[in-house]
Amino acid sequence: MLRRSIDYSLYLVTGRDLLPNGKDYLESLEESLQGGVSLVQIREKTTDTGEFLKIAQQSKAICRKYNVPILINDRLDIALAIGADGVHLGQTDMPIAVARSMLPPNSIIGMTCNTVEHVRKAVQDGADYVGVGPVWTTQTKKVTSPIVGVRGMGEMLKALDGTNVKAVAIAGIKFTNVLHCLHGCVSTTGRSLDGVAVVSDIVASPDPRLAAQRLAAIVQAFKSNPSHNFSLGPTASYTPESVKASVGVLLPLIRHFSPLVHQITNNVVTNQSANATLALGLNANINRKPIVFDPVGVGATKYRQSSANYLLNTWQATVIKGNAAELGALANSLEVQAKGVDSVGKGFADPASFVRNLAKKERCVVVLTGMTDWVSDGTTVVKLSNGHPLLGEITGSGCMVGSSIAIFCAAASVAEAAKRAPDAPEDARLVRGDMFAAAIAGVLAVTIASEFAAVRADVKGSGTFLPALIDELGGLTPDKMVSAARVEVIH
Repeated sequence: MLRRSIDYSLYLVTGRDLLPNGKDYLESLEESLQGGVSLVQIREKTTDTGEFLKIAQQSKAICRKYNVPILINDRLDIALAIGADGVHLGQTDMPIAVARSMLPPNSIIGMTCNTVEHVRKAVQDGADYVGVGPVWTTQTKKVTSPIVGVRGMGEMLKALDGTNVKAVAIAGIKFTNVLHCLHGCVSTTGRSLDGVAVVSDIVASPDPRLAAQRLAAIVQAFKSNPSHNFSLGPTASYTPESVKASVGVLLPLIRHFSPLVHQITNNVVTNQSANATLALGLNANINRKPIVFDPVGVGATKYRQSSANYLLNTWQATVIKGNAAELGALANSLEVQAKGVDSVGKGFADPASFVRNLAKKERCVVVLTGMTDWVSDGTTVVKLSNGHPLLGEITGSGCMVGSSIAIFCAAASVAEAAKRAPDAPEDARLVRGDMFAAAIAGVLAVTIASEFAAVRADVKGSGTFLPALIDELGGLTPDKMVSAARVEVIH
C-alpha cells in the first residue's frame, strides 16, 4: 500500500458532544470537508466499541467521498476494522513501534507531544507527525500538561529540523487566534507549522462549512509564505538611504490619516489594565491592527515578568520596545540587570545580535533604546545614533518613544488598508504595512526632535527642554527627519 500524501493544513478532530442543537454529526462533518478540512481524526473517548465502530465507518465513507484521509484516536482495533489511514496516539497510549507492527504498511501515525523531549522521542520512534502543544487552554479536552504557549512552540519545532516529520499545533485554536498561532509558532531556524488541529470552532459552529473555509484560507495563505514578518520581508534590501526614504514617506501619512491610537500606560500589571490589554490585544490581532508593547520595568519583579509573558502568549506584539534591562528580562538574559525601570551596567556586548535574535524569537520588530538605539525585524538590524542627553533627564521620554512608534505603526497600517481592495485575497499578514520602517521612524522622530529642541535659545535645562521637545515634534517635516537621521544598516 502506497502512503497517501497528507495535507495537515486544517486537521479536524471530531467531538460530537459539541454539536449545536439540531445539527447532525455526519451533516456537520460533510460540510466541514466542503469548507476545506484536509484531515480528520475521529475521537470518541467515552463511546462503547460498537457505536465507535459505526461512527468510524460512516465517517470514513464521507471522508472518502472528498478524498480526505481519516485517522482514529487511540483505538488501533477501530482503525484496523475500518481500514483507516492511520492513528493518533497520546503519550500514555501504545508505543509507536508496536502500533506500526500491527497496522498496514505506510499507515500514518501521529503522536501528541508536550515537550521538546516528547518531540525528539517521537521522531526517534518513527512518528509521521507530531501534535505539539497545548498552545492554549481548551474546553474540549482536560489539559493535563502545562500550557506551552505560542512563545514556547519554537523550541519544539526546532527539534524537527533535518527530519520529514510534520507538525500540527493543538489545543485552543480557533479563527480568532489561528493567525497568531501560525505566525508565532515559528522556530528561530525558520521551521513553521504544517497545520493546525481544530475542534470546537468547526464542530460547534452552526455553519461548519463557513467555519472551515475561514480557517483554511488563513492556513493556506500562511503556508504559501511562512516567512511573513512585520517588515517588507527577508528579501527586502535595506540601505541607509532606503530607510530614510521610508521614514520620510511615513510622517505625512500621520497627518493625512490621523490614526486613532489607544494607549495603556504604566501599571500594566494591575488587574484592570491587564484585562484591558488582553481584550484590546486580542481585538487588534483579529482586525490586523499593530500592537506596540512597552514592558516598563518588566525586570523589576517576577510578577511583572510573568504578566508580560502571559500577555505575549495571548496576543502577538507587532513591536516590542524597551531598554536593555527590560528586553534582557524578556529574553531571560543576565547580561544586563535592572534597577527599577532603569538598566544597570554598560549594556549588551553585541546589541545588534541581541535585538536580531530576540526579534526572530518573538516574531516581531524589536526596539532597544539607549544612548544608541537598535531596531531589528529578525533579519536586518538598524543602528540609530540620534538623540540628546537631555532626553534622559525628563520623566517619560521612554514612554514618548513608545507612543511615537505606535503612531507611525498606525499610520503605516491605515495607509496600507486604504490601498487594499475589499475583495482582496487572504494574505495571512497579522499587520499590513512596513512596521520595521514605522518603528524606526517612531524612534527617529523623538530623538531628532530632541536635537533640535536642545539647541534652542529658550532651552536652559530639563525644565524648558520638555515643552521645546513637544514643539519640535510638532514642527518635524520629512526633509528635516531625512537630513538629520543618522542611520546604519547591519545585515
